[in-house]
Amino acid sequence: MATRRKFLSHSCGLGVAAATVSTTALTLGLTRSASASTLGDYRALVCILLSGGNDSFNMIVPNDEDQYDEYSKIRSDLALDRSSLLALPGTTDEGRSYAVHPGLSDVQQLYEVGDLAFVANVGTLVEPLDGNDVDRGKARVPLGLFSHSDQIAQWQSVVSYNRTSSFGWGGRMADLIDPHPASGLSMNISLSGNNLFQTGQQVSPYAIYYEGDGASRVWSYPQLWLNGINVDQVTNDLLNVEHDNMLRREYSRRLKSAIDNRETFVSAIRSAPELQTQFSQNYLSGSLKQIARVIGGRHSIGQARQTFFVNIGGWDHHAYLKDYQAAMLPIVSKALGEFKAALQELGEFDNVVTFTVSDFGRTLTSNGKGSDHGWGGHHMVMGGAVRGGSLYGTYPELSATSPLDVGRGIYIPTTSVEQYFAELALWFGVAPGNLDEVLPAVRNFYTPSSSDAPMGFLV
Repeated sequence: MATRRKFLSHSCGLGVAAATVSTTALTLGLTRSASASTLGDYRALVCILLSGGNDSFNMIVPNDEDQYDEYSKIRSDLALDRSSLLALPGTTDEGRSYAVHPGLSDVQQLYEVGDLAFVANVGTLVEPLDGNDVDRGKARVPLGLFSHSDQIAQWQSVVSYNRTSSFGWGGRMADLIDPHPASGLSMNISLSGNNLFQTGQQVSPYAIYYEGDGASRVWSYPQLWLNGINVDQVTNDLLNVEHDNMLRREYSRRLKSAIDNRETFVSAIRSAPELQTQFSQNYLSGSLKQIARVIGGRHSIGQARQTFFVNIGGWDHHAYLKDYQAAMLPIVSKALGEFKAALQELGEFDNVVTFTVSDFGRTLTSNGKGSDHGWGGHHMVMGGAVRGGSLYGTYPELSATSPLDVGRGIYIPTTSVEQYFAELALWFGVAPGNLDEVLPAVRNFYTPSSSDAPMGFLV
């Protein structure tokens, strides 16, 4: 145990001690691209970031008697009452059964009808790892293992060891698939501003709002008059000037592009069918409604592939864990149910996969008020293409002497983020031969030329 305590202490300091190296080598020749128009039917990925580190051991809970007893014993005051849990149908080959938090009724229903799956014990890894590696002091672990900033970046960049990256795996996909869209509008659309996940060498996310028509105005444009000045006319006159100065010319080009993109986006979203699905009045539901509107209007801009990003914060529950999750998890659950209904209304549910990510899992043990930063955690994947009603990966056997426990109920991930995201990237249309370019360390966990899927949760 002394080795494991030393491991925890060392890992916490890696975020400060490790040096950052150039990311140039990690672009891996992304100038090659395949036209999105050659990829066939429309597909979209929707990433929901539960930032702060969601305590997923209270999101999906062992429900067979032996493992629930271990869960209750280790979690102590954080354990949910078994009678309150919403049981999931079926058992594993080992006879294990699971249930979800009482606030996840929509998630339970989505699971039961086969439209949602869980992916268990996922986390950042450098290479496959077990507790024996830790005990021998031979563990190579991700940079800044329990640091919010390091881990949230690694989940988005999928670059984990002794280096950082300025590009995310969604951005690398866009660089490959559609770096120069004919409409001028990025295939990566964010409801939460700039983010690493959707940033590529050539492609940046297009940020929109969850209210109104979504697109932000450039200054007060378009607006005919402001303080007696015809703003539109003045702006158009400035944009039509041929500048000799390179910086002025580039600024003018970018300003014109921003105005054009706004007009393209607003026109597209207004062309979408009026949704009959009723969404709740909160940021997540509003964001998913806006995403549904964008998908409904995609035909007017000819997008064959799109990614969307939503960041929902507030999951760092060092105190009042049970109270906060009782308030927050129902919002996520209800929003997923609403989003499914809207996508079905549009006839697009089979073409959209929604998935969750977070900084890390949390400690299985209590700090007396809540839980602390951990490592492996569990996630949800929803869509018509999802082989739902199942749990993928390996839910760790909970025990105070588990070989995966590196201390305080921090479990080593048994599924890497590379495996999780490789499944999504291949479904999205990334060719197996290009998977290394999107996920630089994928071969540590999966062989792209394999006839087997990375995880098998998508058709």
